[in-house]
Amino acid sequence: MTKRPVRLVVDGGRPTRSGRPMNECRIALTGRRGSRLGEERGQTAVLIIGFALVIAMAVVVVVDASAAFLRRQALNSLADGAALSAADGLQGEQVYAGGLDDRASVDPRAARALVQTYLSSVGAGRRYPGLSHSVTTDAERVVVRVAAPLDLPLPLPGVDRTARVGATAAAVIAISP
Repeated sequence: MTKRPVRLVVDGGRPTRSGRPMNECRIALTGRRGSRLGEERGQTAVLIIGFALVIAMAVVVVVDASAAFLRRQALNSLADGAALSAADGLQGEQVYAGGLDDRASVDPRAARALVQTYLSSVGAGRRYPGLSHSVTTDAERVVVRVAAPLDLPLPLPGVDRTARVGATAAAVIAISP
Protein backbone atom coordinates (compact mmCIF):
# COMPACT_ATOMS: atom_id res chain seq x y z
CA MET A 1 0.00 0.00 0.00
CA THR A 2 1.43 3.38 -0.91
CA LYS A 3 0.86 6.42 1.19
CA ARG A 4 -0.57 9.45 -0.46
CA PRO A 5 0.07 12.90 0.90
CA VAL A 6 -3.04 14.28 2.53
CA ARG A 7 -3.80 17.92 2.28
CA LEU A 8 -6.24 19.18 4.86
CA VAL A 9 -7.70 22.63 4.47
CA VAL A 10 -9.89 24.04 7.16
CA ASP A 11 -12.06 26.48 5.37
CA GLY A 12 -14.96 27.17 7.66
CA GLY A 13 -17.04 24.24 6.43
CA ARG A 14 -16.88 25.12 2.75
CA PRO A 15 -16.64 22.22 0.35
CA THR A 16 -13.22 20.71 -0.33
CA ARG A 17 -12.03 19.34 -3.69
CA SER A 18 -14.23 16.32 -3.30
CA GLY A 19 -17.24 18.55 -3.02
CA ARG A 20 -18.07 17.49 0.55
CA PRO A 21 -17.86 19.84 3.51
CA MET A 22 -14.73 19.37 5.60
CA ASN A 23 -16.61 18.18 8.67
CA GLU A 24 -17.94 15.19 6.70
CA CYS A 25 -14.53 13.99 5.47
CA ARG A 26 -12.82 11.25 7.47
CA ILE A 27 -9.22 10.94 6.30
CA ALA A 28 -6.62 8.92 8.23
CA LEU A 29 -2.92 9.73 8.14
CA THR A 30 -2.29 6.93 5.65
CA GLY A 31 -4.63 8.52 3.17
CA ARG A 32 -7.33 5.86 3.63
CA ARG A 33 -10.86 6.74 4.52
CA GLY A 34 -12.25 5.41 7.78
CA SER A 35 -10.98 4.96 11.30
CA ARG A 36 -8.01 2.99 12.71
CA LEU A 37 -9.31 2.83 16.27
CA GLY A 38 -9.55 -0.95 16.21
CA GLU A 39 -5.78 -1.26 15.61
CA GLU A 40 -4.87 0.93 18.60
CA ARG A 41 -6.73 -0.86 21.40
CA GLY A 42 -4.56 -1.59 24.47
CA GLN A 43 -1.90 0.98 23.63
CA THR A 44 -2.99 3.25 26.47
CA ALA A 45 -2.41 0.52 29.05
CA VAL A 46 1.17 0.04 27.86
CA LEU A 47 1.74 3.78 28.00
CA ILE A 48 0.32 4.04 31.54
CA ILE A 49 2.46 1.12 32.76
CA GLY A 50 5.56 2.73 31.21
CA PHE A 51 4.85 6.07 32.89
CA ALA A 52 4.23 4.34 36.23
CA LEU A 53 7.63 2.63 35.98
CA VAL A 54 9.36 5.91 35.18
CA ILE A 55 7.66 7.64 38.11
CA ALA A 56 8.55 4.76 40.46
CA MET A 57 12.21 4.94 39.42
CA ALA A 58 12.20 8.71 39.93
CA VAL A 59 10.83 8.23 43.46
CA VAL A 60 13.55 5.66 44.22
CA VAL A 61 16.28 8.01 42.99
CA VAL A 62 14.92 10.94 45.00
CA VAL A 63 14.63 8.87 48.20
CA ASP A 64 18.17 7.47 47.85
CA ALA A 65 19.64 10.87 46.99
CA SER A 66 17.90 12.42 50.00
CA ALA A 67 19.28 9.72 52.31
CA ALA A 68 22.81 10.28 50.96
CA PHE A 69 22.45 14.05 51.36
CA LEU A 70 21.28 13.72 54.97
CA ARG A 71 24.13 11.32 55.77
CA ARG A 72 26.64 13.72 54.23
CA GLN A 73 25.24 16.59 56.29
CA ALA A 74 25.56 14.52 59.49
CA LEU A 75 29.12 13.47 58.61
CA ASN A 76 29.97 17.08 57.79
CA SER A 77 28.85 18.12 61.28
CA LEU A 78 30.90 15.29 62.77
CA ALA A 79 34.01 16.31 60.81
CA ASP A 80 33.52 19.97 61.80
CA GLY A 81 33.32 19.04 65.45
CA ALA A 82 36.39 16.84 65.25
CA ALA A 83 38.47 19.48 63.45
CA LEU A 84 37.43 22.22 65.87
CA SER A 85 38.10 19.98 68.84
CA ALA A 86 41.60 19.19 67.58
CA ALA A 87 42.40 22.83 66.79
CA ASP A 88 41.10 24.01 70.15
CA GLY A 89 42.98 21.28 72.01
CA LEU A 90 46.25 22.02 70.21
CA GLN A 91 45.95 25.74 70.76
CA GLY A 92 45.11 25.29 74.44
CA GLU A 93 48.01 22.89 75.05
CA GLN A 94 50.53 25.29 73.55
CA VAL A 95 49.24 28.34 75.37
CA TYR A 96 49.18 26.70 78.77
CA ALA A 97 52.38 24.66 78.39
CA GLY A 98 54.82 27.27 77.20
CA GLY A 99 53.24 30.30 75.61
CA LEU A 100 53.09 31.21 71.96
CA ASP A 101 55.39 32.99 69.62
CA ASP A 102 54.05 34.58 66.46
CA ARG A 103 52.24 31.46 65.31
CA ALA A 104 50.97 28.20 66.70
CA SER A 105 52.39 24.96 65.43
CA VAL A 106 50.34 21.85 64.77
CA ASP A 107 51.57 18.53 66.12
CA PRO A 108 50.16 15.82 63.80
CA ARG A 109 50.20 13.08 66.47
CA ALA A 110 48.42 15.25 69.01
CA ALA A 111 45.86 16.28 66.38
CA ARG A 112 45.12 12.64 65.51
CA ALA A 113 44.76 11.77 69.21
CA LEU A 114 42.39 14.69 69.81
CA VAL A 115 40.25 13.75 66.79
CA GLN A 116 40.09 10.12 67.95
CA THR A 117 39.10 11.25 71.45
CA TYR A 118 36.35 13.48 70.06
CA LEU A 119 34.94 10.76 67.79
CA SER A 120 34.89 8.31 70.69
CA SER A 121 33.26 10.80 73.06
CA VAL A 122 30.35 11.51 70.70
CA GLY A 123 29.81 7.81 69.90
CA ALA A 124 30.52 8.18 66.19
CA GLY A 125 31.54 4.53 65.81
CA ARG A 126 28.20 3.31 67.20
CA ARG A 127 26.17 5.81 65.25
CA TYR A 128 27.90 5.19 61.93
CA PRO A 129 29.14 1.58 61.72
CA GLY A 130 32.11 1.30 59.39
CA LEU A 131 33.16 4.91 60.00
CA SER A 132 36.68 5.74 58.89
CA HIS A 133 38.57 8.97 59.40
CA SER A 134 41.85 10.56 58.47
CA VAL A 135 43.62 13.59 59.85
CA THR A 136 46.08 15.73 57.91
CA THR A 137 47.85 18.80 59.18
CA ASP A 138 49.99 21.59 57.88
CA ALA A 139 51.59 24.55 59.63
CA GLU A 140 48.38 26.03 61.01
CA ARG A 141 45.50 23.82 59.91
CA VAL A 142 43.86 20.55 60.89
CA VAL A 143 41.88 18.76 58.15
CA VAL A 144 39.57 15.89 59.10
CA ARG A 145 38.00 13.55 56.55
CA VAL A 146 35.30 11.10 57.63
CA ALA A 147 33.46 8.49 55.57
CA ALA A 148 30.82 5.90 56.37
CA PRO A 149 28.78 3.39 54.38
CA LEU A 150 25.10 4.09 53.77
CA ASP A 151 22.54 1.35 53.18
CA LEU A 152 20.27 2.79 50.49
CA PRO A 153 16.61 2.76 51.57
CA LEU A 154 15.30 1.81 48.11
CA PRO A 155 18.10 0.38 45.95
CA LEU A 156 17.60 0.22 42.20
CA PRO A 157 17.94 -3.19 40.58
CA GLY A 158 21.48 -3.74 39.37
CA VAL A 159 22.93 -1.07 41.69
CA ASP A 160 24.90 -1.65 44.90
CA ARG A 161 22.78 -1.63 48.05
CA THR A 162 25.40 0.46 49.87
CA ALA A 163 27.15 3.70 49.05
CA ARG A 164 30.10 5.32 50.78
CA VAL A 165 29.43 8.90 51.87
CA GLY A 166 32.15 11.24 53.06
CA ALA A 167 32.74 14.73 54.36
CA THR A 168 35.75 16.97 54.99
CA ALA A 169 36.25 19.81 57.45
CA ALA A 170 39.19 22.01 58.37
CA ALA A 171 39.99 24.22 61.33
CA VAL A 172 42.68 26.91 61.37
CA ILE A 173 44.65 27.73 64.45
CA ALA A 174 44.80 31.50 64.48
CA ILE A 175 46.61 33.68 66.98
CA SER A 176 45.06 37.02 67.74
CA PRO A 177 47.31 39.84 68.92
